[in-house]
Amino acid sequence: MMVLPNSQPPADNLPAKAVRALQEELLLTPKPGLVDAHNSGAHHDMDHTLFTRSITAISPWFERFQQLGQEQAYLPADEQLSTLRPMGLACEQAMFDATGGVNTHQGGIFSLGLLCCAAGRLIGRQQPVDCNALCLEVSEICKGIVGRELTTNNSASARLYQAFSLSGARGEAESGFATVRHYVLPYWYQDHGNRQRHHALLRLMAVNADTNLVSRGGLEGLHHVQQAARQLLNRAWEVIDIYKMDHELIQRNLSPGGSADLLAVATVLADYLPATTEYRLRTLP
Repeated sequence: MMVLPNSQPPADNLPAKAVRALQEELLLTPKPGLVDAHNSGAHHDMDHTLFTRSITAISPWFERFQQLGQEQAYLPADEQLSTLRPMGLACEQAMFDATGGVNTHQGGIFSLGLLCCAAGRLIGRQQPVDCNALCLEVSEICKGIVGRELTTNNSASARLYQAFSLSGARGEAESGFATVRHYVLPYWYQDHGNRQRHHALLRLMAVNADTNLVSRGGLEGLHHVQQAARQLLNRAWEVIDIYKMDHELIQRNLSPGGSADLLAVATVLADYLPATTEYRLRTLP
C-alpha cells in the first residue's frame, strides 16, 4: 500500500488545470506515434502548431463546462449529460474552426469537459472536490452511456464496441476513469517531470483498450502496442527507448490517442488526490 501526498489546489482551478494538462501532454517529447515537439507521430494532418491552435480555441470552454455544472448542481446526474452535450458540441466546433476540420482534441473535450462539469456540480452542492468525488460524479453523469450510445447505432465507435466490446472514451467515463485510478495514479509520485509522464503514458498504453489503435491497426495493432509498452515497463527504460518505439509506431501507422487523452485526465486528477487515500499498487495484466 502507498499513501499519496496531498497537493490539492482550489476546486475552481480545475478548468485551468485541464488546459495545462493538454499543454503538458503536447509538450511531452517523445510520445510514441503521437504529435509532440519532435514530429507529428503517425498523423499526416496534424502537427505541434495545429495542436497549439486547437488548445487555444477550446480553452475558454472549460470554465463554461464548470459553470454549467455549478448552475445545475442539483439537476439529477442522469439528466446532466443532455444539457452538457450542446456545449460540448459547440466546443468541438470551435476546435474544428481552428484546425480546418481536423479532430485534434475531441477525446480531451469529452473527458476533461466532464471533469469540469463534475467539479461545478460538487462546488454548487458545497461538497469536497477530490479525485474520488470527481470520478464518482463523472460516473453518475455517464451512467448507461455505453448501452445507450454504442449498442444500436452504426458510428465508428459503435462498430468497435459491437465487434470487439471496446467501449472507448465512453466506457472510461462511465467507469469513473478506472484505468487512470487503478494503473496510473498509484504510481504518479514515484517519478517527477517528464519521466513521471512518460511512465504514466507507458502504463496507459500497456493496459488501455485504445480504440484509436484498433481503428488503425486492428486488434493486432492494439496488442502490439500493449506488449511493447509492457516490455519497457519491465526493465529500466531510457528516453532513447521511447524514441525507438515512436519510430516503430510511425512505421506501423499506430497512434495511441486514447491513452494520450487519459494522460491529460491523470494529470488533472493527480492534483486532487486526498492525502489520506491509500492505493494498492496494481501489477499490469
